[in-house]
Amino acid sequence: MFFKVTPIEEVLKILDGFPLLGSETVPLKDAYGRVLAQDFFATKELPEFFRSTMDGFAVNSRDTFGATGSIPSILEIVGEVPMGSMPQFELKTGECARIWTGGMLPSGADSVVMIEHSSMIDEKTIEVYRSVVPLENVIKPGDDFKKGEKVLEAGTVLMPQDIGALAAFGIAGVNVFKNPKIAIISTGDEIVPITEVPPPGKIRDVNSYSLCSFARKYNAEPILLGICRDEESEFRDKLLEARELGDSIWISGGSSVGMRDITIKVLESFKDVEILIHGISISPGKPTIIARTSDGRGIFGLPGHITSAMVVAEILLSYFLLRITGQSPDYDGIHHRIQAEITRNVDSSGGRDDYIRVKIIKEGDRLFAEPIFGKSGLISTLVQGDGLVRIERNREGLYKGEKVNVILLRDIFHKKGV
Repeated sequence: MFFKVTPIEEVLKILDGFPLLGSETVPLKDAYGRVLAQDFFATKELPEFFRSTMDGFAVNSRDTFGATGSIPSILEIVGEVPMGSMPQFELKTGECARIWTGGMLPSGADSVVMIEHSSMIDEKTIEVYRSVVPLENVIKPGDDFKKGEKVLEAGTVLMPQDIGALAAFGIAGVNVFKNPKIAIISTGDEIVPITEVPPPGKIRDVNSYSLCSFARKYNAEPILLGICRDEESEFRDKLLEARELGDSIWISGGSSVGMRDITIKVLESFKDVEILIHGISISPGKPTIIARTSDGRGIFGLPGHITSAMVVAEILLSYFLLRITGQSPDYDGIHHRIQAEITRNVDSSGGRDDYIRVKIIKEGDRLFAEPIFGKSGLISTLVQGDGLVRIERNREGLYKGEKVNVILLRDIFHKKGV
């Protein structure tokens, strides 16, 4: 397959073609951060009964009409509603009952007088200094959720409040998308394990660990398969192992000059693998390869240079991971973005989307994006950088002072000086 760059917009359409992962049921206590696999509808009204929202006295609001500090309403206390119990009595005209927040209103009551708006005359009688209207300080059945109402939508990342809603309906196990397993292969004769001191001409395996952490950022489970030499049979064996273990395969260095032909050749040797992309019109990251197996698993050949690999991960693999876990992301809404002023002119070659690394600087109420330049093999540009700025392929660059959207790579809001 010849090398032909594809615009990002076309790449995203191709990524949309990958199937969703399967689902599994997990205990509710373990569901935080997981992605709901199906819509959840209220199985009953919530709450199921009239509940007090205050400590006070359950009353019939008609018995308080016109009550003031100078002309209070006088009511007889005929009972108390213990927490968690169903009242066994009914209020008649001129009667009230003690009630606590969350308590069930007795029959005949339609509102609650707050304690501070009443005073005791004796053990059996109160004065009410403020009138209440029907349903004041009360939640009625279905106020929270009505039976049959959609509570949560498939694709929702479950937050504590969502877990609480499911608990309120007695849901002990919840159906969520499986977390994808990502088989990660690092290729290159120049790569050595991080536990070794690299001899001249060799470097440590940085990419495996960076991609591993990136996968975890999106709740994926990384499987590190180690280093593969630039040798065809070894690479094929490693791919066979990856296909057994992973829902997706990420090959670090699989698009590099030395490895590209081997990667393409080996991928094409599998009859059920289709090469979809061989080159993307972005910089850094142009030589990226994307393939798909007949059962829908994505294979990504990422550049060997760390910055290139991580830019492709941030820009495309994030979308892919969200897509296959049912979140159907809006591409522009994936990343947390802020606006800042670029601090200098930046040239761009045109014909490709350039992603420049920037550092965020705060001066007063203004945020500035300071470009960090360096070759794609330097990890320092990512370590020092707070985000990425995209220069679209139809532009020749950015002008100093121009407002730009910054894709954040880290939480700058807890960073010293910002």
